[in-house]
Amino acid sequence: MNKIIKFSLALFCLALISCGGKRSLNDGTWTGSGEGRNGPVEVSVTVKDGEVADAKVLSEQETEDVGKPAIQPILDEFLQTGGDTSEVDIVSGATLTSDALLDALDAALDASAGIEKKKVKFKDTKCDIVIVGAGGAGLVAATEAASRGAKTIVLEKNAIVGGNTNSSTGGINASYTKEQARLGIEDSPDVFYEDTMRGGKNMNDPALVRTLVDNSAAMVDWLESDLVGADLSDVGIFGGATNKRIHRPRGGQAIGAHLVPLLREAAEEQGADIRLKSKVVEILQGKNGEAAGVKVLRDSNEYTIKAKAVIIATGGFGANPKMVEKYRPDLAAFGTTNQRGATGDAFSMLEKFDAATTQMEQIQTHPTVVPKNGTMITEAVRGNGAILIDKSGNRFVDEMQTRDLVSKAILACPEKKAFLVFDQGVRESLKAIENYAKHNLLTEAQSLDELSKKLGIDSGRFEKTIKRWNSFVAEKNDKDFGRNKKSMDRALDKAPYYAIEVEPAIHHTMGGLKINSSAQVMNKSGNVIPGLYAAGEVTGGVHGANRLGGNAVADICIFGKIAADSALEQIGK
Repeated sequence: MNKIIKFSLALFCLALISCGGKRSLNDGTWTGSGEGRNGPVEVSVTVKDGEVADAKVLSEQETEDVGKPAIQPILDEFLQTGGDTSEVDIVSGATLTSDALLDALDAALDASAGIEKKKVKFKDTKCDIVIVGAGGAGLVAATEAASRGAKTIVLEKNAIVGGNTNSSTGGINASYTKEQARLGIEDSPDVFYEDTMRGGKNMNDPALVRTLVDNSAAMVDWLESDLVGADLSDVGIFGGATNKRIHRPRGGQAIGAHLVPLLREAAEEQGADIRLKSKVVEILQGKNGEAAGVKVLRDSNEYTIKAKAVIIATGGFGANPKMVEKYRPDLAAFGTTNQRGATGDAFSMLEKFDAATTQMEQIQTHPTVVPKNGTMITEAVRGNGAILIDKSGNRFVDEMQTRDLVSKAILACPEKKAFLVFDQGVRESLKAIENYAKHNLLTEAQSLDELSKKLGIDSGRFEKTIKRWNSFVAEKNDKDFGRNKKSMDRALDKAPYYAIEVEPAIHHTMGGLKINSSAQVMNKSGNVIPGLYAAGEVTGGVHGANRLGGNAVADICIFGKIAADSALEQIGK
């Protein structure tokens, strides 16, 4: 197992005896529970003659395409090892489900062995910086703050770290980087700025966008440094980008599964105290109106953390249907790609500070989401050469347009769905596709005729569309929709051929707390709220009316670090 997998297995282990290894087991059927992506995973383990005889999942709420297919292989390997979870490998692409299932199995084994996990009860305490939320922004802020000597506590209401960043597949946008230079890619912060403003319909806060683009190359350096150790050596192109600037792990692997374990490890190695299942219920206010700490609820235990600075990194509200409908009634019936913790908790807690919000109605749909199960198909598939086909077998849009325009085009189709079509060449160019294949999302065929029949579309029209597209690729000129030639590197001519049915779903809430370029939260009078900082999807203004793919990870990382740096400056660290 590689470093990340080993670390992920160790993540939730409080002691060796309760994380794999042999226990003295008592006969019977024992139950255990672990926290999955969408809720508890509950299992039973049967012990006979002191040995594990069977294991079953009693209930789970994991995703149909990613989580559920990972369950049986883990159970099989668990039984093959005789019930030793330390010898069970995590299923690639299903880390959250794997961790939850292994936690549940360990809990059942502990119950059989009569081992009781002591409940952690925290007392009132003090620290330099308290961070609310352990998603990407919170983990970056924690790593930065702790590495510079600040006593840092991170509070996460869920049982796992990562938030929506766990599901991020694309990468991080950055311009004028050493990785671009190595690959001969010409780009500049000014072009990045113009792309971002244009993509956001020029509704973005110019100062925040300038901060984003000007700090992007340094952010890639920071992530690739020994402090974190990320691999961002693969550079591709996403919708709305003039140049190739989305940085991701070698081979086009998913960025979230790569970054989250590294960031958690880095934060904890630097001394940050990360507390899970710890819901912040109140932001404390000092005598002069400043943020002065938080009140936390863990199990039935409520306690207070007084802090010199508070960083809000709680994410957006894409998993809160009532909030979505409040600001965008037209999106009431849409599915979501968001993890269940993205419920916008911070906004009500900050009302007493008179915190300002901005552009709350700006909610983005992602155009390529698998119907019913909410799995997002990364924009990198289109960036590496895939095209969109309607039920008639025709292309109907420039696939590399911004997400709002591609979503609008799909919704204009009679079925409000489309097929993402690509070939073996595209598949070989992007490792992220292997996860989709592993979880049975691909319709595969050895010829275009076979694929069209499987999809139920006119074979002659479909083949004519592919042939026309391939001629455009040869000429580097999309005569139908004007697609960016930098995303036309591959003709679709290498069997097998593949398709994934897709539709738009709620993906990102661009609106949120109003911040300045130092990540300080502003009040409705336009003044800074002392001691209060925010970063990531909980904030608004960076993305305007539409976020470009790759700008979310840039946003959470860059402003997560800036929030920490600003807080450190305030407290004199």
